[in-house]
Amino acid sequence: MHELSITEQIADIAIKHGDKNGAEKITDLYLVIGELSSVIDDSIQFYWDLITEGTICEGAKLHFNRISARFRCNACEQEYQLAEGELTPCPNCQSTQMDILQGKEFHLDSINII
Repeated sequence: MHELSITEQIADIAIKHGDKNGAEKITDLYLVIGELSSVIDDSIQFYWDLITEGTICEGAKLHFNRISARFRCNACEQEYQLAEGELTPCPNCQSTQMDILQGKEFHLDSINII
């Protein structure tokens, strides 16, 4: 259900930027979402279509750019990606102590207006 509040925030940001720039319509929004994020594209799209009715965002297309998860092992400094959607130990030394380098992102990257 947190997708509803997230989608409302995206719409608010888009409308504010659209109004500030004299937009008649917002046509496209580009979202960056990390693989480790709990955000579900289909839910965002569903809520988007509902909340933007009657606004300058109505009918705008959402573009989702998924960023893969990357880790750095704290034991051996090896960098590696998430293997097949499963959190696994370091492929080099099998340590489970790691830092997340990327994959938790969630932000609005750009907006197209007319």
